[in-house]
Amino acid sequence: MQPRIPLVWQILIGLVAGIALGALLHEFPDSKQWLVANVLQPAGDIFIKLMKMIVVPIVFSCMVVGIAGHGDGKALGRIGVRALLYFFAVTTTAIIIGLLIGNLLQPGAGTELGSLKAAAITVPGADAHRGLGQIIVGIIPDNIINAMAQGSLLSVLFFAVMFGLAVGQLDEARKAPLIDTLRAVSDAMFRVTSMIMAYSPIGVFGMIAVTVSNFGFSSLLPLGKLILVSYVAILFFTLVVLGSIARYNGISLFGLMRHIKDELLLAFSSASSAAVMPQLMKKLESYGAPRSLVSFVVPVGYSFNLDGASLFLGIGTLFVAQLYGIELSLTQQALLVVTMVLTSKGAAGVPGFMFVILSATLASAGLPLEGVAFIAGVYRLMEMPTTALNVLGNALAPLVIARWEQRDGVQPQQAEDLNAR
Repeated sequence: MQPRIPLVWQILIGLVAGIALGALLHEFPDSKQWLVANVLQPAGDIFIKLMKMIVVPIVFSCMVVGIAGHGDGKALGRIGVRALLYFFAVTTTAIIIGLLIGNLLQPGAGTELGSLKAAAITVPGADAHRGLGQIIVGIIPDNIINAMAQGSLLSVLFFAVMFGLAVGQLDEARKAPLIDTLRAVSDAMFRVTSMIMAYSPIGVFGMIAVTVSNFGFSSLLPLGKLILVSYVAILFFTLVVLGSIARYNGISLFGLMRHIKDELLLAFSSASSAAVMPQLMKKLESYGAPRSLVSFVVPVGYSFNLDGASLFLGIGTLFVAQLYGIELSLTQQALLVVTMVLTSKGAAGVPGFMFVILSATLASAGLPLEGVAFIAGVYRLMEMPTTALNVLGNALAPLVIARWEQRDGVQPQQAEDLNAR
């Protein structure tokens, strides 16, 4: 038997091959249209759709089993409060660091407007985001079947929590078969995830080939400084902020990154955090975090704990201000932090949410919304590392909250597992 190539290497090969093919197609635009439309784009879309297909049943079944089988309402409320406090603290830190690095490295300074190419997108207006009250109301589904069909994770999670609490109050004779059935559904869906992951290198190949064939490399030069500053900021945030959080809680960040290396590379290649959620939840369980905690914290984190997106939000806002030669005072930037924290939570999960929250932020600061169109042309290259950082941040979050629980004397077995890491 020939040794099987590890998945991480398969994804890497697909990434490199897709970049090479995309660069070649960009040089011969007449011949790329049919190949992109009929082969490469469908190859990438198939993978994203396959992963989205399994997210809802995994989240629902894991959450119900976790609450009904092992948890209670008091514990869930405690975990929820801790998770939200953690999410807001970390994303606010990311926004502040983005602004600090943007002020220090000046990504928009010296860039000529005439050298930039605007992307053909519809820039959302200032009212494209929702207020806090609308977010809360929007979480509660009118129809749970419709919410599942639309992939509204927070709505599905809300119903799963209520259903899990209700199941937990049933007598053992009626509760046990239902929990066993949902546990079997969860285990089966994780097996489906493994099957889909075998296709991931082909999906990555198609997605990155389409991206490179569209923008080429020459269009990157005018925005090269913005791209470089974004990567530097992401590296700094990962090593310093997430590294410090992990170290304080007795968790090895590099050990965690090695454990989820496949998911990080896949998130980077596909620029889709949803594509790795099911496998990420499975990996975190094997790393020592309890399933009930993972199944709650990770889906909520996908809407409220977007570290990479928050970091880029500060950098992108200052880039537009510097591009148009507009000075923002410290007071204005302090107000922007509050605006960004609220708008980022209001638009999370919306297609193209980064352009929604960036446009809302620019509008609140009186900055030209047209600046978003310049960023959009090459945003995919910055979306790749920000997505990987989003995934890493949401992988660390349940481990940190598990440690907080353990320090209060909850879940001692997981404490031993995490200490061993």
